[in-house]
Amino acid sequence: MEHAPCISQIATLLADPKRSAMMWALMDGTARQAEELALLAGLSPSSASAHLGRLSAGGLLKVEARGRKRFFRLAAPEIGAAVEALASATLASTPRQLPEVFKRGVMPGKAPSAPASLMRARLCEDHLGGTLAADLYQRLLDAGWIEQGDQRVIVTHKGANELAGHGLFIQALAHRNARTACACPDWSERRPHLGGALGAALLQLFMQSGWLSLPNDSRALQVTVLGQQEIHRFATQDTVEMAF
Repeated sequence: MEHAPCISQIATLLADPKRSAMMWALMDGTARQAEELALLAGLSPSSASAHLGRLSAGGLLKVEARGRKRFFRLAAPEIGAAVEALASATLASTPRQLPEVFKRGVMPGKAPSAPASLMRARLCEDHLGGTLAADLYQRLLDAGWIEQGDQRVIVTHKGANELAGHGLFIQALAHRNARTACACPDWSERRPHLGGALGAALLQLFMQSGWLSLPNDSRALQVTVLGQQEIHRFATQDTVEMAF
């Protein structure tokens, strides 16, 4: 029998609110000075240095020396994904909030503080997350391309036909994933975005179209000017023009 990986050390490091605040500030993959992280977390420079030392020793952060300055960044993209997964799990593990998530599309509470670029558009597992994704999910609902029930998302006949015009065929997507489409809780927006095989396929379409790009060592997606326009047109009345 294989031994389960020990996660207690990482859990202990992330349990401290001040360390969590500094981790959130680095979620977009950028490197920040210790002084800046201290200010963001509301710590003195000496206290911040001690916390950053623990995070670095624990393998969550890496240090870059630039002259006399020390910059910190996430040790790997997987670290950011793990932190975001914990934030999403926190929302999903509160049973009384789930009906509100799926029926109203809005989650109560204050969103965690994170870099603006990460809040706007980011990689969430294999699909798009952030404001751009949550807005898209709402447009898909309003246009009648998808329907949502209690913890279920269904692609309508109209939606299947419209998506086929973009080269996305629902029957083919159904073989990729146990869930063709699902509502993924978005920690930054407090409303869902689209997950499942369709969510992954839409992200791939947007990236292949040159509307989104993913810089190295970052989970924040860059949105081009054209991408901003075209993604906001997706699932609107003139969306059919995009397929030609």
